[in-house]
Amino acid sequence: MRPILRSSFSTLLLAGVSACAQTPTATRSADAAPAPVAVADAAAPAADAKPPAAAPMPTPAAATPPSVVDAPPPADWPADADLATRRAAFVDYATGKYDLTRAEVEAWLAQAQYRQSIVDAMSRPAEAVRTWATYRPIFISDARIAGGRRFLQQNREALAKVAADTGVPAEAIVAIIGVETSYGGNTGSYRVLDALYTLGFFYPSSGDAGKRPRELQRGAFFRDELAQAILLAKEERLDLATMKGSYAGAMGMGQFMPSSYRAYARDGDGDGRRDLFTSLPDVFASVANYFVAHGWQRGQPVVARAVADAGAAPFTPDTLEPAFSAAELAAKGYRADAAPADLGATLVTFEGAAGTEHWFGFRNFYVITRYNRSPMYAMAVWQLAQEIAGTPVASAP
Repeated sequence: MRPILRSSFSTLLLAGVSACAQTPTATRSADAAPAPVAVADAAAPAADAKPPAAAPMPTPAAATPPSVVDAPPPADWPADADLATRRAAFVDYATGKYDLTRAEVEAWLAQAQYRQSIVDAMSRPAEAVRTWATYRPIFISDARIAGGRRFLQQNREALAKVAADTGVPAEAIVAIIGVETSYGGNTGSYRVLDALYTLGFFYPSSGDAGKRPRELQRGAFFRDELAQAILLAKEERLDLATMKGSYAGAMGMGQFMPSSYRAYARDGDGDGRRDLFTSLPDVFASVANYFVAHGWQRGQPVVARAVADAGAAPFTPDTLEPAFSAAELAAKGYRADAAPADLGATLVTFEGAAGTEHWFGFRNFYVITRYNRSPMYAMAVWQLAQEIAGTPVASAP
């Protein structure tokens, strides 16, 4: 899920840093729709199917990367023009905004292929919204806990160095990698070039005029990510033709989108490159840096279990930021004995296997939600981290 970085497309996110290569992506779905039907466009490169023409497609599901910029697409983008015109406009955009030549951009466009399977993945119907009772076991399983403990042990020295340098606990870094890609076991099978090209030029359209501005915005986001992927490959001496990731273009063990990769990735092994595909030190340093850049507080708590006073009115804050003092939350009928009185918090409520759970989420909880805007995602990451560290969270306050 991802870093992006990004206000998010989905109501659950974001930025994430990522669109996950595995299960988390499915939890970001919304706007259910039937599968799209492609319409041939003779001007597009051939791949696993012909791309659609301007004719509308069914409403897409919002299974999207974590980091999305909410700025509108360029007013001069020729959305309804033929493919050649749109490609020419993209070359103008990419070379005008980034340190790229026309020859570089045109060469990569010539290699990009439309993939119907990517459109299908982005357009698939939404799954039922999960509760914490059904969401938690997906990520906090015996196998994932055991895998995380092995991964931590195998990389203890490198992780300890990053934790000491940044203040981000080793187990939190491992948990992100575990949730995103099962410790690197599933980093995605789509060519990043094809994913970003397909979604940037052929983002599925619902045919609903009310949704069109958002769909155009999503296409603009992926086109910018495509431009940044081309620049990233140039900067880091990566082979864009062979880079694989999720269907939304997120890459590596931490599932970073190109913009997040460029902004937050770090060279952890000192070889002069930021390699999130094969260098574990780079991956560890980059995940930690993403947290630090979004305000991680060394040594501070993430969450504290809370209880509701008898008769307390339901309270759902409109923000995940830690905008409330302990006294303000107590005045609303919610208290957490383990909550530091001087730390701001938000209130998060889940329907767990044993009933309703209330939690105070502090600044560090908010930071985890910058990787993926879902509070359940953030809680799953943190509780998995605690299990990996051997300090599991109690099921009751």
